[in-house]
Amino acid sequence: MGSRSGVSATPVSNAGVSLTKDEILRYSRHLIMPEVGMEGQLKLKQAKVLCIGTGGLGAPLGLYLAAAGVGRIGLVDFDCVDLTNLQRQVLFGTGDVGRPKIEAAADRLRDLNPEIKIDTFEAHLTSENALDILKDYDLVIDGTDNFPTRYLVNDACVLLGKPNVYGSIFRFEGQITIFGYQGGPCYRCLYPEPPPPGLVPSCAEGGVLGVLPGIVGTIQAAEALKLIIGKGEPLTGRLLLFDALAMRFRELKLRKNPACPVCGEHRTITKLIDYAEFCGIRGEEAPAPPTTAPEITPRDLKARLDRGDNLFILDVREPHEYQICNLGGHLIPLGDLSRRAGELDTSREIVAHCRSGKRSAEAVEFLRRAGFRKIWSLKGGILAWSDEVDSTIPKY
Repeated sequence: MGSRSGVSATPVSNAGVSLTKDEILRYSRHLIMPEVGMEGQLKLKQAKVLCIGTGGLGAPLGLYLAAAGVGRIGLVDFDCVDLTNLQRQVLFGTGDVGRPKIEAAADRLRDLNPEIKIDTFEAHLTSENALDILKDYDLVIDGTDNFPTRYLVNDACVLLGKPNVYGSIFRFEGQITIFGYQGGPCYRCLYPEPPPPGLVPSCAEGGVLGVLPGIVGTIQAAEALKLIIGKGEPLTGRLLLFDALAMRFRELKLRKNPACPVCGEHRTITKLIDYAEFCGIRGEEAPAPPTTAPEITPRDLKARLDRGDNLFILDVREPHEYQICNLGGHLIPLGDLSRRAGELDTSREIVAHCRSGKRSAEAVEFLRRAGFRKIWSLKGGILAWSDEVDSTIPKY
């Protein structure tokens, strides 16, 4: 029996897949678009999409794919929700802090759309499990934030013949494209070699405008939906660049590299490799390389300050970090240290510190080469000071 709108109340099916009356109402704004319609919505319901990461990019991806009615969504993540995530990872709420991201994400997406199926993989994506996890999905969306996983996702997608909807973000800028689709270039065509370790700071080190992953992730979701319904012009062979400060989009042409080792004419990569080693990053199980910079623990530093020892506290962070919190030290950002080292007295005992201890160790090593001998790096930086000495110092 037909409804007053003329839409049949009986489920509409296609190749054994159907939309119920409730689904027709839920997706009605899709169904009245000729570019989507019933045929496109049934394709969405049959689609299987894997999202690597549920963080900044994965949050809008998951929300919009679920809302659009993608029938099966896989989520890969191993992290827990942290308070610092909530500035941009809109999939989570304050009550989720401390929960596994995969668990909180699945609950939110099932609440948003109980008609779909959510697969969860609470694990690191590795060379050992990637092919098994990716193989059952139609396309993969890369929402990761590190180079080893990006190369791993790329190579696994090429080997399996899966489109890879790629996005990356940093501070105010984002990039989006589709790799490995219809003979188009892959990630290695754009970046044949990874950058040296530490050259490109992470979002935790360099920051990110909270809304940026929402913009980039939503564009990734739009590209995925277009691929599924087979409409529009995909970003294959095109790298979309977004600058939020200038509010400007640019586009670069990407070309397939005939000599690409994974998708080129004479392929040398035919199986997944050790991507941490490829990117020059030590494996998680390997011991941390020893630092040559002498260190002092937060508790030892506090004891010496309480004794009244005449220590010079050198803060090598950036001015905007100093405004967040500080230990009252003398501020010389690490990048300025080479030209401002003359401000320091080689006869004084100096303790350098930063947020986590990484930059201060570099500063100490530089100053020791410059002739400073009585100098230490604060082990763990302000983060450790907040944990071990003064919890009123905010962590960021």
